[in-house]
Amino acid sequence: MKNENENKYNEPFIRISKRGIPLPFWKALGIRAVALLAALILCGIIIFSIIKLNPVNVYVAMFEGAFSTTKRIWVTIRDTMMLLCIGIGLAPSFMMRFWNIGAEGQILMGGIVSAACMIYLSKTLTTLPMLLLMLGFSIIAGGIWGLIPGIFKAIWNTNETLFTLMMNYIAIQLTAYCVALWENPIGSNTVGIINPRTRAGWFPELFGQPYLLNVLLVITLAVLMYIYLHYTKQGYEIAVVGESENTARYAAINVPKVIMRTTFISGAVCGIAGFLAVAGASHTISTSTAGGRGFTAIIVAWLAKFNPFIMIPISALLVFLDKGSIEISSRYNLNDHVSNMIIGIILFFILGSEFFINYQVKFRGRRNENIPECEQQCNTKEVEA
Repeated sequence: MKNENENKYNEPFIRISKRGIPLPFWKALGIRAVALLAALILCGIIIFSIIKLNPVNVYVAMFEGAFSTTKRIWVTIRDTMMLLCIGIGLAPSFMMRFWNIGAEGQILMGGIVSAACMIYLSKTLTTLPMLLLMLGFSIIAGGIWGLIPGIFKAIWNTNETLFTLMMNYIAIQLTAYCVALWENPIGSNTVGIINPRTRAGWFPELFGQPYLLNVLLVITLAVLMYIYLHYTKQGYEIAVVGESENTARYAAINVPKVIMRTTFISGAVCGIAGFLAVAGASHTISTSTAGGRGFTAIIVAWLAKFNPFIMIPISALLVFLDKGSIEISSRYNLNDHVSNMIIGIILFFILGSEFFINYQVKFRGRRNENIPECEQQCNTKEVEA
């Protein structure tokens, strides 16, 4: 009888269960740090075994690629703010469990209207009113581009992942049409730098820094989005709809209205990212203006659990990896595959660390310690009998 009971309650060697209580911040941070260190060690082994380079020198080159000069530091900050802005835009829709994969298209729509203002209004408006107009049109254009799939989701319950993804391709074709319409010089198939002499529609320098306005604008957005999601009624409604639409309806929340409002806000902030790209960075428009950052920002928003402040270091890390990979490719005459492999391994370990933050792994202990107490007593009485 005893052997049968032991076999009955024999546990598997490894048991995985979701954590009932979230890990403290410092423990979660420690797990991520260990994952990053393990990724660097593995990358070092691969680098040395494949290309026979000192991994330390490679990592130093990556750091120099992002921070070796003042100009590089500010370009890294500029690109971090751009990625952060997109992540902020995705946060409300993702919190609502509306999977907005259309940030690329929303960025392009904001960039198109910004470039149009710079081209057609440069002779009639000064820089400040033009920038305000560009910002307003970018918010509207990006918001409408995000609202369209939101309407279809709210009314007909369409698949938002496919819908927003297809909207990206439409936006790319619209951008290609505008590039052909505005190409300069004719036949170049590029718009070129817009208003290079007058700099009409360009972000002005603040304290001698051309990208400081980018930082101020995006940090302001981060603060406002954090307040909106955590301390307003609409933010509460977004959270409730994300948890359960049935619960939201029971609480008298207008679910279709929340979906449409949230998708408009999400697209509007991504449209602001397009405004930043045109007015505060490249001063032109092309089909590569978004540059895949709409997809990278999904990682930013997900790792940060939709917290705009936590998105800041994550965005900085991803931009650093991108700049560093470009540097080692040029310095050591490597192709993109090696640098992309390094980035992929680091991201894999960082994403994998989230598993150990959200789940706990238990190994099998003594056989009888997990048997319910009442059943242990019953088994003991049976054996005695």
